[in-house]
Amino acid sequence: MIMMKKTISLTKQQHIDNISHTIMLVDDSENLRAIIKEHLEIKGYIVWEYKNLHSAIKSFNNVPCALCIIDLSANASEKFLLLQYIRKCDRNIPVIILSDNDSRENRIRGFQLGCSDFLSKPFSLEELELRMRAILGRQHDANKSVLKKETIYELGNFTFNFSNMHLIHPKGIRTLTRKEAALLKLFCEYKNKLIPRNVILKEIWGSNDHFASRSLDVFITKLRSYLELDNTEYLVPKIKRKQKIKYVSGYEPLVEIRTIHSTGFMLKIKE
Repeated sequence: MIMMKKTISLTKQQHIDNISHTIMLVDDSENLRAIIKEHLEIKGYIVWEYKNLHSAIKSFNNVPCALCIIDLSANASEKFLLLQYIRKCDRNIPVIILSDNDSRENRIRGFQLGCSDFLSKPFSLEELELRMRAILGRQHDANKSVLKKETIYELGNFTFNFSNMHLIHPKGIRTLTRKEAALLKLFCEYKNKLIPRNVILKEIWGSNDHFASRSLDVFITKLRSYLELDNTEYLVPKIKRKQKIKYVSGYEPLVEIRTIHSTGFMLKIKE
């Protein structure tokens, strides 16, 4: 029997500051989640636990983590969908699958969808933690070389580091979510060029249905609010009928996301 000790829950900011030790755990079994969580927290990890697909996706989009553990034992098809979603959003984040069904088909499908390791039940917590440590160690070594090739964009008075999802301004640093970072990167790659709405939806959401379209509008609004930091004092009060952002003449922003009516969007940067 493994003796567990109490752990102190960390704030979201402390979690963000310790991304390299943060784990997302998805398991339908409350008992197994609790056992794994306590064991990993004793080892120094920060564990965010989720029971279902929707809560896990919401967390993955908004809170950075270093590794994901997904238990396939219940609702396997749903968990495979989660793995597909994670891999679509992030090609590099490690994913370990736990399963009481280690059939050839399950293993092949898991690796085809991009899992990093497949651990059959029953397993020891020590083995799980050792596999995690090995994967994260390889990831750390790979990241060292990637750091030399950081993807950085200059946007007026902003610096956008896509590698760590930081939007940097003299007034402060904002950590973007994966979706925000992916969307801003797409705009940066096509700065001063129109990107059709359907192209953005396909590239970032993988779908152009009604819900994805609504989500795009929300994320555009968020990015605009972040970029307004440079020119807040020069904003003209918005007219209720027309919500278009307006600036005092002569103080137009160095960078802004413009809506091209009925077509798409453009990241406009003054050269």
